Amino acid sequence: MTDPLCIGPIRLPSAVILAPMSGVTDLPFRRLVRRFGVGMTVCEMAASKAILQNVDEELRKLALDDVGEAPRAVQLAGCEPEALAEAARIVEGLGADLIDINMGCPAKKVTGSQQAGSALMRDLDHATALISATVKAVDVPVTVKMRTGWDDETRNAPELAHRAEGEGAQLVTVHGRTRCQFYTGSADWDFVAGVVDRISIPVVINGDITSVEKAVEAKTRSGAAGVMIGRGAYGRPWFPAQVAAYLADGTILPDPAPAERLAVMRAHWEAMLETHGRIQGLRVARKHVGWYTANLPNSAAFRQTVNNTMDEAVVRDAIARFEETLLATDRFAVAA
Repeated sequence: MTDPLCIGPIRLPSAVILAPMSGVTDLPFRRLVRRFGVGMTVCEMAASKAILQNVDEELRKLALDDVGEAPRAVQLAGCEPEALAEAARIVEGLGADLIDINMGCPAKKVTGSQQAGSALMRDLDHATALISATVKAVDVPVTVKMRTGWDDETRNAPELAHRAEGEGAQLVTVHGRTRCQFYTGSADWDFVAGVVDRISIPVVINGDITSVEKAVEAKTRSGAAGVMIGRGAYGRPWFPAQVAAYLADGTILPDPAPAERLAVMRAHWEAMLETHGRIQGLRVARKHVGWYTANLPNSAAFRQTVNNTMDEAVVRDAIARFEETLLATDRFAVAA
């Protein structure tokens, strides 16, 4: 049985966290994952300078639920201590219960001209200054998400984690790849054990956690206090709850039946239109529809319809017809 995961004064209901993912962990998706059950969800990464400039796109990422989203966690990216600290004050004022600093994003647009995300692992003195400024700026817990290092020659996550703890960070999450790996190869869960051994605050393991079995293996091999699920939740908002149940007491929660799976997809699609508006909602929903229906019979033609229309009535009709066809097949006759 997994011990409860505490982040400073915050005690999570489970040791499973939904990762902040740009373009994915918006309010509708976080609500859905919480409905199934998870220890904590984190808003998609928001740029600190864009928040200070009142950029609408960034401010929309900070939408927090007044009810049900507790603790309310926001991830910030930035490379200037003063700007990051001020953005942290703003999001704390908006109701954030926890602020996570992104030092792990590998995207070129973040690590290039912005010199943020995992680029910060190339200058630990500067990374330390960012953590220090943020911790001093707010009263809520500050956490740090990082990779194992910039490249194979500089896997310095244990040192950065040690510095983060020294500046008052309450938890670190480590994705078991270097920045230069991006998402290729395999996450090195064993390396993260060195981070666990170096610090006394909790460590959360991230990377390649796509099944309950892998979650158990990652946690065991790293010795981490919890797990963070990212891409493993694509099209499977119930997956974090499955991991949480098994880690808690060995309970095995089955995957939803096809009818429920499609009902979840339909509700998620409607919520995205309501949150983002019809035009943007139809666009951002496409990838989710693709993930939900991956490997289902006759799904390619269905996805083609969804991806090539801006008419919500056409999509609703396509979903209804796809569900009817799917549940009528011999394969799913019992589930229907």
